[in-house]
Amino acid sequence: MKGFILYTFCFFVLSNAIKSQNVIILEGTYQGKVLYVQNPYGPGGVGFCVTEVKVNDNITTDELTSSAFEIDLKPHKLNIGDKVEVKIFHKEGCKPKVLNPEVLKPKSTYEVIAMTADKDGTFKWSTKSETGKLTFIIEQFRWNKWVKVGEVDGVGTPTSNDYSFKIAPHSGKNQLRVRQTDYSGLPRTSKAVDFMSDVKDIDYAPLKTSKDINFFAKGKTDVSMETMYEIYDQYGNIVKKGFGSKIDVSNLPKGAYFLNFDNKMGEFVKK
Repeated sequence: MKGFILYTFCFFVLSNAIKSQNVIILEGTYQGKVLYVQNPYGPGGVGFCVTEVKVNDNITTDELTSSAFEIDLKPHKLNIGDKVEVKIFHKEGCKPKVLNPEVLKPKSTYEVIAMTADKDGTFKWSTKSETGKLTFIIEQFRWNKWVKVGEVDGVGTPTSNDYSFKIAPHSGKNQLRVRQTDYSGLPRTSKAVDFMSDVKDIDYAPLKTSKDINFFAKGKTDVSMETMYEIYDQYGNIVKKGFGSKIDVSNLPKGAYFLNFDNKMGEFVKK
């Protein structure tokens, strides 16, 4: 019985201790910037709200006894792109405000210093000046638009970084580029690189079908060819997309459709 009472008492104390921990937690990557905090008075106007600040669990030496203060991350021996966790502890009944939390969010700052593409679809690029881990989207120009064909995670460091990705070439001239989008929502794209592939010209049949669309080397219906494709209905809605030598269209409603394939555009009728 005494053990149960002691356990209950300890649980009560621990629960209240957890509840009394008022903390704002910010996570991100170090961008070389300073955080600015608006620090109101505590309950009843006694003292200031913030009681302690930790960066990666290390207590900061920033001056907290003012209505506004800054959290300087530089003294914590961080490199650009390093992970950061900032904890701002404050009193009950008040809440500080971080004025520029976006400085911990990765920003797209990469510069392409080299970019090549081989006829087999091996795409390579090198960057510098990255300040945060952001995904590179690989895009290929086909069907009069840029189409996403893959993605690679960025290293996020300002030193030279090398990347490689294998794409599926279409016939003729191919164009490739990379794109990043950061917290601002605005995409940053590289210049394009182009190459000529050895892929044979592709055609398709039949133009009217109730089951399949087949892709083959132009003029050689017995030579099956794989290609990226998209199917749109008459209202411009995409109804199928993928990669292969055949498309099963048996589940599509009857009607006319637009077909994007290889680097071409066509039409067919589902019977």
